[in-house]
Parts: sequence; structure tokens; C-alpha cells
Amino acid sequence: MSKLFRQYKFKFYLNMNHFIMNGDKPGAVHPHTWELTVSVISDRSEMTPFRNIEKEIDEAMEQYQDKLLNECHPFDKLVPTVENAARYFFRLIQDRIMRAGWILLMLELSETPTRSYIVNGIFDEESIWSEWYEEATERNMSMLREWSDNI
Repeated sequence: MSKLFRQYKFKFYLNMNHFIMNGDKPGAVHPHTWELTVSVISDRSEMTPFRNIEKEIDEAMEQYQDKLLNECHPFDKLVPTVENAARYFFRLIQDRIMRAGWILLMLELSETPTRSYIVNGIFDEESIWSEWYEEATERNMSMLREWSDNI
């Protein structure tokens, strides 16, 4: 019998400013309303009120609300791109909700409505590409064996 998981999806909005260095000069400070979407799962059979999970995520993210991201840890040392922010926020949120018995499946962070960066918790890029490469290599080897058998 397969195991049932409860999955929830949440959206949050953060007003944060940031700038990116252009060589050795800081670029212009500019604002974004960042959209943060997370999907979480649990194997617990009881229902968890949405507010419990929202509270954990709100508390983790409140230190960045209405701030200049470049002045907040770890972005005072780490370039505050959407990619770096998404990876860091993934770990930050994951640590908070794991204590409550939840697993962060996916975090999507958008600076604009047309561009997002997604971090998945279950699959890492290296294993996805390794599996793809192994399957593609096996397919190619099979085709090569068939071809050589027909010569």
C-alpha cells in the first residue's frame, strides 16, 4: 500500500529592495514585490491548520520584509540575486518547518510576474541530470547494438 502525504501550497509577498554590483560599483537600489510560493508535505494523518505553517514561514521571512536585502544576513556578503535568495530561503524555511514535521518540496521565488527561480527539495539537479544521462546513454547504446546487428 502506498503512503499518503498531505500537501499544502502557500504564497507570500515580500517587499524588498536590493542592488547588484556592477564591477566594483553598486547598481541602483530598486524595489520588488517578491512572490514566494512554497509547497510542503507531511505524512501526518491529522489535519494541520494552515495558520500553523503560515506562522512558521512568516516568522522566518519577517526579517526581510521592507528591507534593503543587501544589508540583511547573509546578503551582506552574498549577492542578492533571485537565485541566491531562493536557495537561502529554501534552507531557512526548511529548517523551520522540519521541526513541525513538514518537508519543503518546492520553493519558487519571483522578482517579477514573468520570471521565477525554483528550488526543489526532493530532487537535486545533479541526480536529475545523472539519471537523464544514464538513460540517454543506454538508449544510444541499444540503438548502436541494433544497428551493428543489422549490418
